[in-house]
Amino acid sequence: MKIQIKNKKTGKIIKEFEGSDLSGADLSGADLSEANLSEANLSEADLSGANLFEADLSGANLLVANLSRANLSEADLSGADLSGADLSEANLSGANLSGANLSRANLFEANLSRANLSGANLLVANLSRANLLGANLSRADLSGADLFEANLSGANLLVTNLFKADLSEASLFEADLSGANLFEANLSRADLSEVKIRINQKEQLIQSLHIQIKND
Repeated sequence: MKIQIKNKKTGKIIKEFEGSDLSGADLSGADLSEANLSEANLSEADLSGANLFEADLSGANLLVANLSRANLSEADLSGADLSGADLSEANLSGANLSGANLSRANLFEANLSRANLSGANLLVANLSRANLLGANLSRADLSGADLFEANLSGANLLVTNLFKADLSEASLFEADLSGANLFEANLSRADLSEVKIRINQKEQLIQSLHIQIKND
């Protein structure tokens, strides 16, 4: 049985593989730009350094896949399962990751600027030093996530779950934290200038900054 990877716009065959699915396939360094991989089984596949610019990976199974240093800019990963995947230093700028499962994924130094992560599951994900400039993280679950030194300037964190997230030394300049859960989050030495919060979040924010207020 042959699997054909086609261009999502022209229908032209990009690559052909023998087998029933692409799980465990070696696609490292492959040019899969604009490829139609919607609902594909790519679990444990090696896509390190691959070019997936504007690829359709919506609903794809990328469980524990290696996507380190891959180009996924403007790609559609909505509803994809990326749990445990390695996305370190990957380019995901402008990508659609809405509703995706990124629990325990490694996104160390990944570029997620302007990415749509609304409603995504980022439970205990590693986002340390990631670029999330202007990203949409509204209603995403970032509980227990590592966001040390991450750039969240201008990010949308509306009603985002940041329970026990590590945001130490992160930049949240002009970020919208309205309605976000900051309980037990670590915001020590974070840049919170021009940040937006609701009045009822004040106490959580103070605790997250590890500030002690003495009553007179």
